[in-house]
Amino acid sequence: MSITVIIDVLRESPILLLFVVIALGYPLGRLSVGGLSLGVAAVLFVGIAIGALHPNLKLPELVYILGLSLFVYTVGLSSGGSFFASLRKQGLRYNLLALVCIGAGLGLTILLRNVLGLKSTMAAGMFAGSLTNTPALANILEFLKHHVSGQNPMQNLVIPLQIMLAEPVVAYSLCYPMGVIGMILAMNLAQQFWKISFSQKSGNDAVEDRLLSATIRVITPPPNISLEQFREEHGWNVVFVRVRRGKTLRLAENDTRLQAGDRVSVVASAETVEAIAQTLGELTDEHLEYDRSALDFRRIFVSRRSLVGKTIAELRLDEQFGAVVTRVRRGDADLLAIPTMELHLGDRIRVVAPTDRMSDLTTFFGDSYKALSEIDLMTFGLGIAAGLLLGFIPFPMPGGEVFRLGFAGGPLIVGLVLGYFGRTGTLVWAMPFSANLLVRQLGLALFLAGVGTRSGYAFVNTFLQQGGLSIFLAGALITCAVVILALLLGRYVFAIPFDRLMGIIAGMQTQPALLGYAAEQTNNDEPSIGYTTVYPVATIVKILFAQLLLTSL
Repeated sequence: MSITVIIDVLRESPILLLFVVIALGYPLGRLSVGGLSLGVAAVLFVGIAIGALHPNLKLPELVYILGLSLFVYTVGLSSGGSFFASLRKQGLRYNLLALVCIGAGLGLTILLRNVLGLKSTMAAGMFAGSLTNTPALANILEFLKHHVSGQNPMQNLVIPLQIMLAEPVVAYSLCYPMGVIGMILAMNLAQQFWKISFSQKSGNDAVEDRLLSATIRVITPPPNISLEQFREEHGWNVVFVRVRRGKTLRLAENDTRLQAGDRVSVVASAETVEAIAQTLGELTDEHLEYDRSALDFRRIFVSRRSLVGKTIAELRLDEQFGAVVTRVRRGDADLLAIPTMELHLGDRIRVVAPTDRMSDLTTFFGDSYKALSEIDLMTFGLGIAAGLLLGFIPFPMPGGEVFRLGFAGGPLIVGLVLGYFGRTGTLVWAMPFSANLLVRQLGLALFLAGVGTRSGYAFVNTFLQQGGLSIFLAGALITCAVVILALLLGRYVFAIPFDRLMGIIAGMQTQPALLGYAAEQTNNDEPSIGYTTVYPVATIVKILFAQLLLTSL
């Protein structure tokens, strides 16, 4: 079968084209060359390569819009709680870093425009492409349509509207691919240079690098205070589980007061366990959890939707069942079950309780794996629809222009809000972890395949045009300068952990492919926290800056 026939077949079947791009991209992304692997971002570059073969070899616009909306909405849902927590803690620092770097990108764009003698339309497109912001490009085009249509003093321009509209698109197409590749290369090289290794976290304060279960012999009990008071006094993240006094084994309750000679089992990080042992007495070789004569333990799935968003303390398990939760398995991470932790669909909790109450606890939490494989399509559809509607709302800007959050910003913000609340009344917005991850991966693949095929032919052909190489190199310089500045400032000035810094850079770049790459490299949720914290501000600022570049028209 000749290449011409293959191209014709793919042109006639966009669905076939979509899955060919995805099928070729995923194995390519697993290849490692010099320690660098593209991960899911390889789908983008396969799409560019295939799209370069023919001008009509591209997926419908709906594909990447749908993918983008699904991806950012599910990211928002899973990151809502940590996003608002980060705003209270480090959000201002993260957004300041993003603003400084984007501002540097604007300054470099203005400098290169003057050096190369570029039109403002080309410079604006170069800025949007090198920082991979499609909403900024859309705003550029709307600005030009308005001002060239004869509604203001620009009506006497002799340059045809279609030509003027094509100029920023061409520059955007030339700079966009390097805006992704350059960022990935820079982050990978920085990781290798700084010898960064990642631990598994989930953005929750209760996460420990490794949770230990240990038994402590009490020699110096706390002076007439309860276990709850003892824990709060020292500020420890710990769960006290069992207490053996003489031959009696019972659950450790908040109001339990320890006595000399007691054995108490705890779950905490290795560092915290050591600190508690030094305060109370000494570690023993005993394992109270092995005694299952009166107390038993079990892993149970949280599949009952009415429990979503409730904290462990609100469940009052000690009063209802005489039980205590020690750990929560969320994704691949074990979390310490502190009282303020909110439950998510799909959590696997480790419960310690009297043996005869285990069946009641199983019924209480649901423990249905089948239920965790299902998506509530009503709330999912309502959430996406609300996000898209928010994206359509025009917000006034200086000069009589308007700003819209678009297909990315709207669903992301709605996802963050709904993810923060988890539920409203009987409506559960949260998704099971596995279902969220599946939809997120599918959305990202659709987005990357759609954008890649739609920009491939324009990239190759405009690159070969007169002046195409200089714009490509200028865009690459902007991208590299911004990411290097972000890496250096983030590490040495703002002291941001590298895994979260990768997410901040992805959010600053407003680029889902970078977030996908960062998540695969780190294997934790830290990049998502950084991404969602800066994405909204970065999107708005880049739209404003792109429009600023057009003021010299």
